[in-house]
Amino acid sequence: MLALLLGTAGAAAGGWSLWQMRSLELRDQQQLTQLDAARSQAEALARSAQTLDARLQQLPNADELDARRRLVAQLQGDQQLLNQRLATVLGASRQDWRLAEAEHLLRLASLRLSALQDIDSAEALVQGADEILRGQNDPAAFAAREQLAKSLEALRTTVNPDRTGLFLQLAALREQVAQLHALTPAFVSSGGVLSDLAAEGDGSSWWAKWLETLSQYFRIDFSADENIRPLLAGQSLTQVRLALSLALEQAQWAALHGQTPVYRQSLLQAREVLDAHFDLENPNSRALRARVDELIEQPVEVVAPDLSGSLNAVQAYIQRKQSAREQIETDASAEALPDVEEARP
Repeated sequence: MLALLLGTAGAAAGGWSLWQMRSLELRDQQQLTQLDAARSQAEALARSAQTLDARLQQLPNADELDARRRLVAQLQGDQQLLNQRLATVLGASRQDWRLAEAEHLLRLASLRLSALQDIDSAEALVQGADEILRGQNDPAAFAAREQLAKSLEALRTTVNPDRTGLFLQLAALREQVAQLHALTPAFVSSGGVLSDLAAEGDGSSWWAKWLETLSQYFRIDFSADENIRPLLAGQSLTQVRLALSLALEQAQWAALHGQTPVYRQSLLQAREVLDAHFDLENPNSRALRARVDELIEQPVEVVAPDLSGSLNAVQAYIQRKQSAREQIETDASAEALPDVEEARP
């Protein structure tokens, strides 16, 4: 039993010794592995250090860095200057376009007044030019706006006849011309000489019938002092209507173009045609004659105001504005040139 116990104790001691030796071997292997990993990290750090050294050697020195810093600052300043100039140029371009539009509106208003005597259109165009100058918000535009205000007041106080209405009224009169007819005289038998002779017969003889027929074509008028107007019919009536219509049409043209002498002369001619060829006892002729007398006194000509003062004032303002802008740009370029020379290394 003792020998068995001793053998068991020895086996246990040998097993424990073997386990300790195995643990030491495992620990040694782990340490070797950690040592290899540390060696690898050290090599990687060495390579990183070499790379950093190479990059540091590639970096410029302090003088070069200072020069590059100055160049970057100059570049930023130039970029800001270019941005400011671009904004100034764009803003100036929009203003120039608007001012050119105002000048064009005034030229167009002058053309409308001289060619068509259109007061309403000219007033609207001058008002548009004044709105453009108002949008400039520039005290230097005071003189130009003052001239525009004078032109607007002159246009508003100018007599503006309704030439379109006159044209339409004359067109209505031309339509009435086609309906004019001469009054056909109707003789009413009141017991004349021929009627008395016809009454003496028995009423059935040929002599009585002949006298009755003859009394329808002949009349003895004891009022011979009155003017007897020949009756118009057929081609003669058509020609007179055409002459009257042409006179009214010429008056329409003169009314649209503001030609007072031509307008009145045309209506006088129409009145003469009416007096010479139509009986004023006819209601249509009398009404047409009255309308011609009313229209002949209507004004058709417009005394248009002169817009050259406003146009010259706007042109002078545009010229002063362009000159001031060019002077500012010249001064800015002169100030920027020394800074660029100082920034160069």
